[in-house]
Amino acid sequence: MAQLLYITAHPNNETQSYSMAVGKAFIDAYRKAHPNDEVITLDLYQADIPHIDADVFSGWGKLRSGSSFDQLSAEEKAKVSRLSALTEQFVAADKYVFVTPMWNFSYPPIMKAYIDSICTAGKTFKYTENGPVGLLPDKKALHIQSRGGVYSEGPAANMESGHRHLSAIMQFFGIPSFEGIFIEGHNQFPDRAEEIKNKAIDQAVALAQSF
Repeated sequence: MAQLLYITAHPNNETQSYSMAVGKAFIDAYRKAHPNDEVITLDLYQADIPHIDADVFSGWGKLRSGSSFDQLSAEEKAKVSRLSALTEQFVAADKYVFVTPMWNFSYPPIMKAYIDSICTAGKTFKYTENGPVGLLPDKKALHIQSRGGVYSEGPAANMESGHRHLSAIMQFFGIPSFEGIFIEGHNQFPDRAEEIKNKAIDQAVALAQSF
């Protein structure tokens, strides 16, 4: 039995969001194709995702200096322990599905905060004499992203930075398989919006069989 972590970063649901609609189609098809697998949903807009702030740096610093966890302030304890829990949850999963919209050429800031929370030395990567090495070589990941314009090709291709950043992070973690499903151009070509969404749904359902 494998464990899939389904991570969504959209404030709206599948009735209002193209990325969430395609994500739901994928996860529904995945559950049918892999009935023995465990699917864990992490809605970043509903979850506690601490920012790495002064409390976090202070708590980490105290722990590195030999202080016990009990010696941390209440704020430090809460944030440091939550960040650790998010990392442990991520490491425990076998597969990852990220669902995001494109906002201003990237993705919502809550996704960046989540990525920051799981970039943990000794857990998702380690430092060596030859540079950092990823510690998750047996995982696989998928990014489902809606884009109002067309960014996979053409004059705007170099402006997309959300999927690129996520791809770099997956490589950093040593994850060898990272795929993307893009729902793009539905605002640029509103007369084709449903066709664009349905094509992506078909792609998601097909990929779910072998993911």
